[in-house]
Amino acid sequence: MKGLMMDYALTVPSILRRAAQVYPEKEIVSRMSDGSKVRITYREMYERVIRLMNALREMGVKPGDRVATCAWNSYRHTELYFAVPSIGAILHTVNFRLFSEQVEYIVNHAEDKVMFLDSSLAPMIATLQPALPCIQHYVVMDDKSEPPTVTPTPFSDYEALLAGASSIESFPDIDENLACGLCYTSGTTGQPKGVLYSHRSNYLHAMGECMTDSFGISERDTVLPVVPMFHANAWGLPYSCAMVGAKQVLPGSHLLGSPIANLMESERVTFSAGVPTVWRVLYQHLKQHKHDLSSLRLIVSGGSAAPLSLIEAYKNDFGITLTSVWGMTETSPVGTLCRPRAWMDAWTEEQRSVVLPKQGIPVPGIEVDIRGENNEVLAWDGQQAGEVVVRGPWVVSDYFKNERTEATLTPDGWFRTGDIARMDEYGYMEITDRTKDIIKSRGEWISSVDMENLIVQIPKLQEACVVGRTDVTRGEAPVVFAVLKEEEAEEGVKEEILALLATKFAGWQIPKRADIHFIDAIPKTSVGKLNKKALRATLEEGS
Repeated sequence: MKGLMMDYALTVPSILRRAAQVYPEKEIVSRMSDGSKVRITYREMYERVIRLMNALREMGVKPGDRVATCAWNSYRHTELYFAVPSIGAILHTVNFRLFSEQVEYIVNHAEDKVMFLDSSLAPMIATLQPALPCIQHYVVMDDKSEPPTVTPTPFSDYEALLAGASSIESFPDIDENLACGLCYTSGTTGQPKGVLYSHRSNYLHAMGECMTDSFGISERDTVLPVVPMFHANAWGLPYSCAMVGAKQVLPGSHLLGSPIANLMESERVTFSAGVPTVWRVLYQHLKQHKHDLSSLRLIVSGGSAAPLSLIEAYKNDFGITLTSVWGMTETSPVGTLCRPRAWMDAWTEEQRSVVLPKQGIPVPGIEVDIRGENNEVLAWDGQQAGEVVVRGPWVVSDYFKNERTEATLTPDGWFRTGDIARMDEYGYMEITDRTKDIIKSRGEWISSVDMENLIVQIPKLQEACVVGRTDVTRGEAPVVFAVLKEEEAEEGVKEEILALLATKFAGWQIPKRADIHFIDAIPKTSVGKLNKKALRATLEEGS
């Protein structure tokens, strides 16, 4: 017997309507390239989205068509997050930080019909235009940057487009399982793959973020997403904020140090999200400049592990809680979050320090398993490490244009993440490596992540990265790349690294002194992760 409940579709337009009806006065604040701010309310956004929906229809955008964006975090980009899905089309947020060949690939692979772009990015897109035959219309959004030297042609102006569009509301009936968003992976191995989100998955993901033991976003929050809006739906924050009426503060292209601190202080931000690099730079800025960030209740850090030293530094120096979140483009992206349990409040600092650097427990809606090499389920005992597999209503089941391989899903239908982790007895996940990054020496695994987290505890270091190199005797050997803080010198630091590693690693696991290198900066991927692929290539080239 079926339940007697209404068949109510979980769609993006329902989030939009709720924001306008229930929280019409709440603000979306955008910092423009010239430092000025633009403020609009949810009600004003709703009215602008209606016009944008009609403008898209006038341009010939039909249900199922892909609409590309090349833009930073702004109120106009937020309007596109709602307008494109609300006419049944698919929003494709293009990661313009990728190599130009990859940008060309994903735009053509997605067969985008229209592209919206910030004026500061117009010269880059103009250069690529001959290689993007699928784009029929370009729309430029003035982000108050220097006037572009060149733009793709012909193009329309965003505000002129809205001014000339109808204000008549017309929402089609949309099946909640229809696609509404498209994001591509960063392509660290092979070409990027498209992850196609549905209305239902985005709606449920937004609800998951609003739960108290998840991000806990509510109407009382002021949310600053430092994570770019081209990366996995800005971690879903535009939708979760609108769902509960949270004020949004959007930083534009200013993602590091002083601009972020100033926004947090002036807008009384309560919640923020970004990658560890952002929080390292902000910490250094806060050490040198005084800001009132007493409103900030939580910072979440994802993309790579946040070291315990950084977590403790924020808490001890500024009273700010920084915690780790884990996920990926294929999980929409939030999968786990590290929040200490209630009984852990009575623990000693030493006991809590074991839990705090972990990636945390699965958020409601996500199931996690740890699997061995033969797909066997491993115990949650904090000892056995295996591949993380997940399933849930916002986890990918296939890639766009059916590019799934045998390595995408387990035989019983769980998504294979490629991450290696342990689960402890309390259900906290601790990532130890990526399957492609783990170092296999003398037939045994060495966790590059564990080694990195230990090394960055040395006060003289800004950051560190560990990769494997080919070794005739051992198969692979660990190599350390480290970045010194500005005022520090190399003398004696290699010895500190080796001595510290000797406290946690066996002799055969520890790198040779000659395999410790100091560099000016560790290369990052387009979304701020450590680019181990680039470092391995450097080793292979012998440079």
